Amino acid sequence: MANRFVLNETSYHGAGAIQEISAEAKGRKFQKAFVCSDPDLIKFGVTNKVLDVLEKDGLKYEVYSNIKPNPTIENVQAGVDAYKKSGADYLIAIGGGSSMDTAKAIGIIINNPQFADVVSLEGVAPTTEKSVPIFAVPTTAGTAAEVTINYVITDAANNRKMVCVDPKDIPVVAFVDPDMMSSMPKGLTAATGMDALTHAIEGYITAGAWELSDMFHLKAIEIIARSLRGAVDNTPQGREDMALGQYVAGMGFSNVGLGIVHSMAHPLGALYDTPHGVANAIILPTVMEYNAEATGEKYREIARAMGVEGVDSMSQEEYRKAAIDAVKRLSQDVGIPADLKEIVKREDIPFLAQSAYDDACRPGNPKETSVEDIARLYESLI
Repeated sequence: MANRFVLNETSYHGAGAIQEISAEAKGRKFQKAFVCSDPDLIKFGVTNKVLDVLEKDGLKYEVYSNIKPNPTIENVQAGVDAYKKSGADYLIAIGGGSSMDTAKAIGIIINNPQFADVVSLEGVAPTTEKSVPIFAVPTTAGTAAEVTINYVITDAANNRKMVCVDPKDIPVVAFVDPDMMSSMPKGLTAATGMDALTHAIEGYITAGAWELSDMFHLKAIEIIARSLRGAVDNTPQGREDMALGQYVAGMGFSNVGLGIVHSMAHPLGALYDTPHGVANAIILPTVMEYNAEATGEKYREIARAMGVEGVDSMSQEEYRKAAIDAVKRLSQDVGIPADLKEIVKREDIPFLAQSAYDDACRPGNPKETSVEDIARLYESLI
């Protein structure tokens, strides 16, 4: 079986990367941008950093900000209507996963109007046309949506998140500029950073992993493990390294899938509006313990990438524990809660477990699971 790998056409990395937006837009002869960014980024002036670049070079744009932290079907539908009226011919997504996921859904629907019912995009939709071209400017070091073929939209009416997978939605250009991330508060930096670590670890042990994806994931784990604490403290080196680490993780997991950490996190976001990174960070060590028996020697390499010394002299049981302990320690150091006691209501566990089992990420888990197994995992965290 052939292994497909899909990546950005172009990406820019490093401080000042957003200055390249104008050259890319002019080189592609784009006329007007439809800028997707959330209200907080606009309020605090982060979006303006990109708008200033556009204005300086006389590039036209229109801003769309009807985007929630867990974007909804309504956010997408309103965005499609606004795009049609705008006269734009490309999208610029500025923000975390919420802005980029909204832009991806809008871009796909505009060029594939037969999928105007957003629900029809869930899973692997048989779209025929590439999305409207997207320029992606991440403001968080976590989701890597700027380099992935995935997006997640919330079906608020049914309290569930829809995972959509489509290689036609990948942004054509990513501008990964750590200066765009410097105003992130500590809590958001920690949560999105642990989301990136979850991507790297789940992508490394997922059922679809292979040598090319392993290369990206192990390097991402190494970068994130050494830089997340610094990023939370807002050091320039920490920010720059995390911007790269989360992107490298995205290059891998986008192509091989994830597992039940994400499956379990998605319903928490849909039902309780729990920040995705926080949910992943809390769940990750518990699911690593659950999956350990199905991972061969991979936890040794995770432990090594996390900075654990002496792994080659450890037994399998020792290096598996060392890997999990290193993840727990990093999560604790950056201020992530240790459990779901303040989030999950016991009476909701049957719904959460079924939702997680039905989630598109679940089949990628390295260990076969069941609704009952997932319910027990939730219960162990409250």
